[in-house]
Amino acid sequence: MKVKYTRFILFAAALGLLPAYQSIGAQTAEANETDSLQATDPSVQVAFRKVAQDDLLGGVSVINMEQVNDKNYATYSLDNLQGYVGGWNGNSLWGMDGDNAGYLVLVDGVPRDANNVLPTEIEQITFLKSASAVVLYGSRASKGVIYITTKRGKYQEKLQIDVRANTGFYVPKGYPKYLGSAEYMTLYNEARANDGLDPLYSAEDIYNYGSGTNPYRYPSLDYYSSDYLKKTYNRSDVTAEFSGGNKRARFYSNVGYYRQNDIFNFGEAAKNYTSRLNIRGNVDVTINDDIKAYANANATFYDVRSGRTTYETEEGETYDYWTEAASMRPNRFAPLIPLSYIDPNALSALELMGVNSNVFDGMFLGGSQIDNRNIFADYYAAGYNKYTSRQFQFDTGIDFDLHRLLKGLSFHFQFAVDYATSYNTSFNNTYRIYTPTWSDYNGTGVITSLGYEGTDEKTGVQTISGSTDNQTIALSAHFDYHTTINKAHNLSAMLLVNGYQQTNSTVYHRTSNANLGIQVGYNYMGKYYAEFSGAAVHSAKLAEGHRNAFSPALTLAWKLHQEDFLKNSSVVDELMLGVSGSILHQDIDLANYYMYEANFNQSDGAWWGWQEGVSRHSVNSLRGANEELTFIKRKEFTVSLRTSLWDRLVTADANFFVNSTEGLPIQPSTIFPSYFSTYYPEASFIPYVNFNNNKRVGFDFAVNFNKKVGEADLSLGVTGTYYKTEATQRDENYAYDYQNRTGKPVDGLWGLECEGFFQSEEDIANSPTQNFGGTVRPGDLKYKDQNGDDVIDTNDEVYLGRGGWYGSPFTLGINFTAKWRNFTLFALGTGGFGGHAFKSSSYYWVYGDGKYSEVVRGRWTPETAATATYPRLTTLDGNNNFRNSTFWLYKTNRFDLAKVQLTYDFPKRLLQKTFLKEASVYVSGSNLLTISKERELMEMNVGSAPQTRFYNLGVKVTF
Repeated sequence: MKVKYTRFILFAAALGLLPAYQSIGAQTAEANETDSLQATDPSVQVAFRKVAQDDLLGGVSVINMEQVNDKNYATYSLDNLQGYVGGWNGNSLWGMDGDNAGYLVLVDGVPRDANNVLPTEIEQITFLKSASAVVLYGSRASKGVIYITTKRGKYQEKLQIDVRANTGFYVPKGYPKYLGSAEYMTLYNEARANDGLDPLYSAEDIYNYGSGTNPYRYPSLDYYSSDYLKKTYNRSDVTAEFSGGNKRARFYSNVGYYRQNDIFNFGEAAKNYTSRLNIRGNVDVTINDDIKAYANANATFYDVRSGRTTYETEEGETYDYWTEAASMRPNRFAPLIPLSYIDPNALSALELMGVNSNVFDGMFLGGSQIDNRNIFADYYAAGYNKYTSRQFQFDTGIDFDLHRLLKGLSFHFQFAVDYATSYNTSFNNTYRIYTPTWSDYNGTGVITSLGYEGTDEKTGVQTISGSTDNQTIALSAHFDYHTTINKAHNLSAMLLVNGYQQTNSTVYHRTSNANLGIQVGYNYMGKYYAEFSGAAVHSAKLAEGHRNAFSPALTLAWKLHQEDFLKNSSVVDELMLGVSGSILHQDIDLANYYMYEANFNQSDGAWWGWQEGVSRHSVNSLRGANEELTFIKRKEFTVSLRTSLWDRLVTADANFFVNSTEGLPIQPSTIFPSYFSTYYPEASFIPYVNFNNNKRVGFDFAVNFNKKVGEADLSLGVTGTYYKTEATQRDENYAYDYQNRTGKPVDGLWGLECEGFFQSEEDIANSPTQNFGGTVRPGDLKYKDQNGDDVIDTNDEVYLGRGGWYGSPFTLGINFTAKWRNFTLFALGTGGFGGHAFKSSSYYWVYGDGKYSEVVRGRWTPETAATATYPRLTTLDGNNNFRNSTFWLYKTNRFDLAKVQLTYDFPKRLLQKTFLKEASVYVSGSNLLTISKERELMEMNVGSAPQTRFYNLGVKVTF
């Protein structure tokens, strides 16, 4: 081997992989024995093994990410992958997410976060959807597995270096639209009049706020103004990949860095950024003909700098810019006030400014006694915070070919240890806000005095908080056996032990998964397949004697294209049909440990006394014991179909599934006598029992069309996932059958059926009594009396539609690729259909002292009674109007143009005399367009950062 090549392999070893190289020493000298270059491995990673793609037995989908990355630049590993595979809807696999825990993500076989591996590092992503595909992973995989395989080195004569650089800009799609001060004040007076109250704002006040002549005395604060927010902000990244190797050792390394700015353009927030540096190294070593080893290491350095906020809500939630933007009324205060407005004769005010340490461009911090802090003052004067995260991941394995002991026998071992730490460092300053007293002088408003709230203090002391320290340890070991008898009977078997444990700061119990597994497979002539898999699982969440269970799965498959009646078909290239049945036992829907035990607690106990002047705090029962509490079962039947037609002009993969989740734990209210619980003092002897059952039925598909038209290679992929849910058993005792959840979708939305607005007092008198508190007036919503008792209450709530909590009932994906000469055009679209939601955010449910959005312009008044689109305004609680009903219900149907990218590959003949092997440049746009009846709502975030489009320019070169 050339000296510089050997040095580079040793450099890769220095990235944390040196132990794997200490055993090979001089073996690197044999590099010249490389016979040929190795193509990308065509096999597919499934549970603990790889299989040929033609031998996948169903319930499994795979994406070659290296091919995808060549035409689709992405910044997140699972970005819009529902556009490529069926069964994944962007949130869940087959709609199974959301009960208490979701799908399991494995990176190179180890439980890890999907957001800690970037697309450029990934070779392949496998979606293991069916129960039979995940059974060997035990309880934690019962809702599916997404297996991410990172890139590895390949046999090649020379070191290959790939460098990719990108820079792009995020552009907000839109912002919530709120009313200015004058309009808000006018409508607030109207709301008070609707409630029988006097106006709060005078006509003169409203005029002054509307005129805009003095925006500091009469503010109309727009949080979404360009005064505070940029029109665009940048994200840039660069990635270098190194790979090479020979028959003895192969290596792959990825070094990447990205930095993303933020949308704010004022104060400390203008310096906000997110940065990530990653270093990954993967090494494969052939020690001898019978022993192979590998080691993988990754280090990620993640930092976020942000302006600091100083307060929390009563619920303990920290306010940020976007939550305040959705709640703070526009007339409350001016965030900054120019010093020039202070009357030169206001000596005390000028004296205060003389000691004010927070003057910004000739302006001081404004506020009021009520608003003695605000997000603007925070971002200017409260300091800043830096979040630091470090992740170090290492796994190693060794593979033994034991053919000398028994032909076809092998042993595989993997061990992994990951560490993740994070903490916050901040400079925490306090500040004064100043409350001006205004006077008119010669027709001009001036500040004659200043009050203040708070103190100015910059300690210069760095505070450390929020420290976390997490660890993952994983281990797996398995014997594999493969043999062929009489060139027709192909047998395989696996015996494995698998487990991992995650330790998280401040969490007493570790997250653990441990299981034994067995797999036995048989196929005859590659035509008829049978496979049995099983896992013996263990759970510490259950009582002694109930902690072990066995999960079996059986799969049968038939390659019809191998039969004589299809062997010479000019239409069918491949046709495989499979069925499977499984029963998986899992404990991830057991939310806590010791749920089987009785729980007694004194903290909420009642006070009582046996004698005067002496009181005691009672110990109350919160629940009873049930040592028979056991595993939740996923029972499933699937049918799978895979085909290729007309010389791969059309390829298709489809799955039909029926699964039932049985024995979800609840504290039932109907199967125990009522005296098992009391309302005062609040106490219960009702235990947790396995009772609720859910059923999911659906199908997924992925169809690809490939055609060459002239000089153009065209490819079209269409994917889809449809499922429906049903609550097949519920603990319920509703007075009216139409309210039973049994038989209805698990993700069902319930509410009242709205019949429009009350038009008059006579209309109210002639309608059923609405029993939600407060006085009902004309302009309020009226509802249908479902049970005919002449009263509207919660007994009139009915099923209204599916919420799509785990993903839209029907998910659609379309990907299109057109290659012509050196140009590649790629487009990706995703859609979700069949779901519903309520317009229930503060943007729509406006009452009390809430901030008024533009939707209130359609309010009901006697003059707009025939055209109103919104209830009458109120300063009270609005309990009658602001509750789930068909009035607020909308369909979430949408189709998104998720990505368009145009790539140009420079002709290789132009690069022959350069040091470059390949070079390409590309432009792309992400999240470009949403097609929906409710497009504005779909593209608008209330109380959080805006949705954005992303426009990118990139270049990739290979050395």
